[in-house]
Amino acid sequence: MLSGQQTQLISHIESAVRAVLPDAQPAITLERPKIAAHGDIACNAAMQLAKAARRNPRELAQQIVERLQADAAVGELVEAIEIAGPGFINFRLAPAAHQAVLHAITEQGERFGHVAPTGRKLMVEFVSANPTGPLHVGHARQAALGDALCRLFTAQGYDVLREFYYNDAGNQIDNLAISVQARARGIEPDSPDFPADGYKGDYILDIARDFQAGATVQAADGASVTASGNINSLEDIRAFAVAYLRREQDLDLQAFNLKFDSFYLESSLYTSGRVERTVQALIDSGHTYEHEGALWLRTTELGTGDDKDRVMRKTDGGYTYFVPDVAYHVTKWERGYRHAINIQGSDHHGTVARVRAGLQALNIGIPADYPAYILHKMVKVMRDGAEVKISKRAGSYVTMRDLIDWVGQDAVRYFLIQRRADSEFVFDVDLALSRSDENPVYYIQYAHARICSILAQSPELRDAIDTAPVSALTAPTEFALMRRLAEFPATLAAAAHDLAPHQLAFWLRDCAADFHAWYNAERVLVDDPELKLARLRLADATRRVIANGLDLLGVSAPERM
Repeated sequence: MLSGQQTQLISHIESAVRAVLPDAQPAITLERPKIAAHGDIACNAAMQLAKAARRNPRELAQQIVERLQADAAVGELVEAIEIAGPGFINFRLAPAAHQAVLHAITEQGERFGHVAPTGRKLMVEFVSANPTGPLHVGHARQAALGDALCRLFTAQGYDVLREFYYNDAGNQIDNLAISVQARARGIEPDSPDFPADGYKGDYILDIARDFQAGATVQAADGASVTASGNINSLEDIRAFAVAYLRREQDLDLQAFNLKFDSFYLESSLYTSGRVERTVQALIDSGHTYEHEGALWLRTTELGTGDDKDRVMRKTDGGYTYFVPDVAYHVTKWERGYRHAINIQGSDHHGTVARVRAGLQALNIGIPADYPAYILHKMVKVMRDGAEVKISKRAGSYVTMRDLIDWVGQDAVRYFLIQRRADSEFVFDVDLALSRSDENPVYYIQYAHARICSILAQSPELRDAIDTAPVSALTAPTEFALMRRLAEFPATLAAAAHDLAPHQLAFWLRDCAADFHAWYNAERVLVDDPELKLARLRLADATRRVIANGLDLLGVSAPERM
């Protein structure tokens, strides 16, 4: 149901409840009944209020219903009201209430379900890969989740910034440099002389060759590095290798049709002195202590759920990985982002409490739950009935580019969004390539293409569709489809609020199913001109909303399949 009508009905129910229970403070929620035959909308207010009021829930529901039935304004929205089970109140909407969604879609167009700008800022940090190799399928899941969330929050009126945080400092970068140096010196990955923790993918040899050839590489943020060709200089190799892999990752993201607004280098936190200043501020806060030559943060005392204190500065003078993370998140706050979401792999679970503890210790007004986190589980890839574990290019894992090359970015995006982030997921390459109802991407896109085909058969009616009367749309499958379309705004709001873009993916699959059911049950291009125009209007509205929903997931809406 449309949000405006839903608000009206909630208001009527609240009035009826207060008339029956003057002291009640009802929190009315509406939901779709689990069984379609029970109606369009269900309300459990009587069951929630009965215990406190010492009333029988069915008897209370009956009194609420009688009040509602006596209200003429309710009769304009609702065709019938029934009591079911222990006290559910089920509503069957009037035909006009169902049909009103088509007018809203016509009026709002691509903005249907969207919210006007609110002035609220949001930063979403995702992918944030170490520049030590190609992006893997875990990064692909982050890319799909992060970009979909950014699109959803933009639709909810937020000013959204996509940020990529480059972990371009630390031991992994040293391992990258010595790996490239070894390949430049002709040392093969299976040689006992190859670095024990080195990277063995074919891309390391590519970097070594380009470094020796004096190549120049440029990353998305404009950073440019020219190789010196001096294989004895680890610093030169390190700078070139990081730039080379940043460019490679940029190309992977371009193939995914994903563009970041901002790139932030971990190394800049050190060169700018931010890490040192943050450490000093933590010392000044009184939440640190020294023990056995190391500097510790009292994370257990800072209310973020950490189970033990954490080392900040090791005995060798180096900082543990969460210290620059604290400094980095201070920059988010200072840049005015009071809302921030981080999307990371579930192996970063321990980071959450430590970063939040460090931010609390600074006592600069940052909330205890800042930033919000989405921790996703990794992805298993299946192809030809067997698990795929190795990419020749990467050496030890399936890359994002592999998935895109195999099935295309539409399928990669949808498949990686369609499950909760914290659930394990099997990416079935064969299913993603199939042209069947079992493939959700094909099923949804085919619904859109089928509608485009229907509309193309009556080009002379195109200008009349948006103003066509819709009172003739009374078939059960038509009501079901219009009810689904009316859920779209609430679906977008819930998907953003719950940080759960899979809810939109489910909705699109259900909407396509409702459309196919209607199309199979009712002929669109009938002889009756009024009914024909009305059904074309319903088809066109469905096309618009499906295209809008797919776009919010970063998936295309083809006109032909």
